Amino acid sequence: MKVLILANNVGGLLSFRRELLEKLVQEGCEVIADVPPDERSVELGSIGVKVVTCKNLSRRGTNPIEDLSLLIHYIHTIRNLSPNVVLTYTVKPNVYGGIACQIMRVPYCANVTGLGVAIENGGILGLLTLHLYRWGLAGARTVFFQNSSNKDLMQSKKVINGSSCLLPGSGVNTTRFQEMEYPSENEDTRFITVGRIMRDKGIEELLESARAIRAKHRNVHFILLGPFDEEWESTVDKAVANGVITYIPRQPDVRPYVASCHAILHPSWHEGMSNVCLEAASMGRPVIASDIPGCRETFDAGVSGISFEPRNAESLTDAIERFIELPYEEKKQMGHAGREKVVREFDRQIVINKYLEEISAIAKE
Repeated sequence: MKVLILANNVGGLLSFRRELLEKLVQEGCEVIADVPPDERSVELGSIGVKVVTCKNLSRRGTNPIEDLSLLIHYIHTIRNLSPNVVLTYTVKPNVYGGIACQIMRVPYCANVTGLGVAIENGGILGLLTLHLYRWGLAGARTVFFQNSSNKDLMQSKKVINGSSCLLPGSGVNTTRFQEMEYPSENEDTRFITVGRIMRDKGIEELLESARAIRAKHRNVHFILLGPFDEEWESTVDKAVANGVITYIPRQPDVRPYVASCHAILHPSWHEGMSNVCLEAASMGRPVIASDIPGCRETFDAGVSGISFEPRNAESLTDAIERFIELPYEEKKQMGHAGREKVVREFDRQIVINKYLEEISAIAKE
């Protein structure tokens, strides 16, 4: 079997699909990844995945000429490689990769990792995105969804009418993200937020809440870790200078930073399935996250985490206060309950098995 992967970045493949890629190579498949230029592409090569460089993919661009060039690129790639099956991830590969597969009559499986800002915000752009999705997913053998709300919406809008399947997000490598010893009772309380720094990830609410909490609790600390995806550098620099947060740039391994904290904060506005929440829970850290699809599934409210109203700094502040007031042993038990939930419901092997079933069925045709 020759398996072609279409994705919008190398980092996502390495962080969330590595085990699937390794398993496909192990099973004797020829695996090729079509991804934008990235120095980490050599890591794909090290696990036996060949790389095709795609220079036409702008993750957030809305230029129709660029999108047309992406479609043409995918058609040429599929024609040249003649894959037996194509796996697509994220909006543009799902849409334009799906259209290319239909044109070239190649079976494909799409993974809706999240609906994206356009659909979440509605309006003309949202309607256009739904229409493009309807076209791109029309011929998919299976459309994988990462939360039931996304699946229900796409069905209600008649975007999909074929086979679909609900996955537990991207799953978690529970061996890599193993349960870590909980911070000592005598240590100051530390919260960490991991991810791209942008408005839709709740950066404004996070900073407002951190200022309010730090004004009352000098023994509580906030850590913000991740790359800037929008122009927030000056705002974050000011918060650092005022002692509101500690900022840490993108790291190749976030585990030591998560392990040093008592809980993870995730004030995102929309998600497919929050990997950072799942990974933190797998490490035995309570989750404090927005009550939205893609976050609420990652913890059991009151058992392994606390939810709050999205886009609401006051609600976030209240959730943080509630956590601070919990007895130490309850915080620790909350983290352990999160680990048990992830092992039970979100192990990455569940996702791998679903993909292997689909690919095996295609191979038998």
